[in-house]
Amino acid sequence: MSGASILIEAPGLLATVQDLGRPGHADQGIAPSGALDRGALALANRLLGNARGAAALEITMGGFSAVLVPARRAAPGATPHAAPRGLWIALTGARGDAEIDGRPFGPNQAVFWPAGTRLRIGMAEAGVRFCLAVRGGIDAPIVAGSRSSDVLAGLGHPPLAPGDTVAIAGDLAGPIPASDPVPRGLERALLEVALAPGPRAEWFTPAARAALFDATWLVSNDSNRVGMRLHGPVLERVRAGELPSEGMVVGAVQVPPSGMPTVLLSDGPVTGGYPVIAVVAAASLDRLAQARPGERLRFRRATL
Repeated sequence: MSGASILIEAPGLLATVQDLGRPGHADQGIAPSGALDRGALALANRLLGNARGAAALEITMGGFSAVLVPARRAAPGATPHAAPRGLWIALTGARGDAEIDGRPFGPNQAVFWPAGTRLRIGMAEAGVRFCLAVRGGIDAPIVAGSRSSDVLAGLGHPPLAPGDTVAIAGDLAGPIPASDPVPRGLERALLEVALAPGPRAEWFTPAARAALFDATWLVSNDSNRVGMRLHGPVLERVRAGELPSEGMVVGAVQVPPSGMPTVLLSDGPVTGGYPVIAVVAAASLDRLAQARPGERLRFRRATL
């Protein structure tokens, strides 16, 4: 489709194309992928009148800049997002300074990005992952029903690099709704994450199972879209050895021989041999996606 495109100048730590992912393909060895903060993606698409599953850019920790390359003059009947004068966008998720040609703009609202101007997103001051959505959605190859990038398997569009050009899709649901900026807080003294029982909890000592909920855990620097490593007390086992590989789900809390748990995230492997002591409840995954290295978290038992 002829229209405006986004020229990436600086992708920051990591910038990928993400939509709602590709669930249901674990039997083919394909991870679900998709936006780690699904609530941020849903809000951005709603603000822009996009289809619910429209793809956006997930930007880790900020440090991003891009220029909107003008579209060729739109043909009669062209969709609004292809207009040559600019593009409507919304920035949700993490918090940090953002500007268009030096003019600051706020999060959680539809903002007009004029063609030929530069958008910058500063370093995240709260949270980890920004969601930058555009009206019409980001265009990228569809693999197993999704435009999402899988950084572990290498599916979908690779992580963005300086000089890449990103096209705009036509995934619209309706006009841009009239709305004020939507509050979405990230400030918290201590992150609470709900856990459901895991299939291999009996592999661990009673003290380890208690420590999982009693301890305060620190998010490791060694965390990404594949998994989040945590630092805290060693979770000791009552059984030695490893399991044969078995199916994994997003949120599975694996415990390797070190005794330090790792939470599998959307690009994590679909099978694994480390025992799973617990599973993060789906309702807590968005909050976990915004946990910064060094942030403290506590687990609580999920209520059914």
